[in-house]
Amino acid sequence: MHFDHAGVATEDARELAELYSDLFGLEIAHEEEFDGMRVVFLDCGNGYVELLEPLEEGTIARYLESNGAGIHHLALATDDIEGALETVRDHGVQLIDEEPRPGAWGHSVAFLHPRDTGGILVELVEH
Repeated sequence: MHFDHAGVATEDARELAELYSDLFGLEIAHEEEFDGMRVVFLDCGNGYVELLEPLEEGTIARYLESNGAGIHHLALATDDIEGALETVRDHGVQLIDEEPRPGAWGHSVAFLHPRDTGGILVELVEH
């Protein structure tokens, strides 16, 4: 596995993308509307910053209401999400997604419960 991206909840993905472009020279690698959100991936060279803006009520809107803007999750890439989930199960880590599901950019994803991962919502992503 390797680092894939950090998901950042924000009220305005385009505005934050512009700021990160100005500050850090990051360019948009991919943008889409997915699952009630505007999702913008900024290329960092060895991973991405994924900006998540809610377009309707849902997980990210609730996160912003409770926590405000900031890092929502960390994602690790794997070539074998089924095998990675089996390893997670073998270690007794609670899964939010028992099976992979469709994610942004057409990837298969599954989330691990932060209760068992040091307080961090971890996403497994298979490209």
